Amino acid sequence: MSAAHTDHHDDHDDIGYHATFKGYATGFILSVILTAIPFWLVMAKVLPPGATKFIILGFAAVQVVVHMIYFLHLNAKVEGGWTMLSTIFTIIVVVIMLAGSIWVMYHMNANMMPMDPQTMRHMP
Repeated sequence: MSAAHTDHHDDHDDIGYHATFKGYATGFILSVILTAIPFWLVMAKVLPPGATKFIILGFAAVQVVVHMIYFLHLNAKVEGGWTMLSTIFTIIVVVIMLAGSIWVMYHMNANMMPMDPQTMRHMP
């Protein structure tokens, strides 16, 4: 092989993600922090339950992003952006499924026959 041929391989731009110990450690520390704060909010009852629910949802969304970046190594450059495109499609499908499930459960609960104590006594 000539010197020009071996140098040719060094000229390629490697756009893939290279995992490092520092990257995994950063992801781990962020994950622990993003888990510990909501745990503390729930256990110490710092905020009202309604506010706590929304804060926990926010921390969960951030933690999903941290896991996608640091552990799954997803970014817009890997595989020409197809990985990110498939991730966005997956997120859309999950949001539709969750919203539909919540909608169905809410309407099932609202439209169920009420059960008062007198009705329950006459059931077999």
